[in-house]
Amino acid sequence: MADEEDLNLDEGGASAPAKKGGIGSLFSGLLKWIIIGVAAVIVIVVVVFFTVKIVSKNNSAVVYAPNGIEEYQGQREIYDWYKSIGVIQTTTCDENAATVRVNVFLGYKKDDKAVSTEITARNVELKDFLRRYFRGKTAAELKNSNNEDKLKMEIRNGINDKVLSNSKIRDVSFDQLDVIEQN
Repeated sequence: MADEEDLNLDEGGASAPAKKGGIGSLFSGLLKWIIIGVAAVIVIVVVVFFTVKIVSKNNSAVVYAPNGIEEYQGQREIYDWYKSIGVIQTTTCDENAATVRVNVFLGYKKDDKAVSTEITARNVELKDFLRRYFRGKTAAELKNSNNEDKLKMEIRNGINDKVLSNSKIRDVSFDQLDVIEQN
């Protein structure tokens, strides 16, 4: 009887097919998971690449400001400049008046012939406006470099409101701004 039991155990062969199938299925299972992992990495890389490309295209005009304030810095418009006003010389409104010598350039939309024509036609009025404007300022206001943007804005708005009628200038620039105080 003991001999028959030994024969029955060997004939069942439960252990022999498990060894053969275990190594083959372990290798194919491992290969399957490696392929799935590689495919997942490829999909993730492609998704990240296109996401970064789309986001960077939408934010290309934003410039990093090192002082912590992020402002929109779009591309500045290119202007044509009217430079024929010439140097205007006047005095300030101080008690001890200072002499002011200024050469103002007026910026307007590129290739806008209507603005150029009107500025040329009103050249005398522009010189008078600028002379009166600078005569109404003190030497301290004109010498303070922090006021320069304010001066330019006031001149631009004043010319647009009081001198020009059909067109508008967009920017003002100083080629020369000298304040000479008498001692």
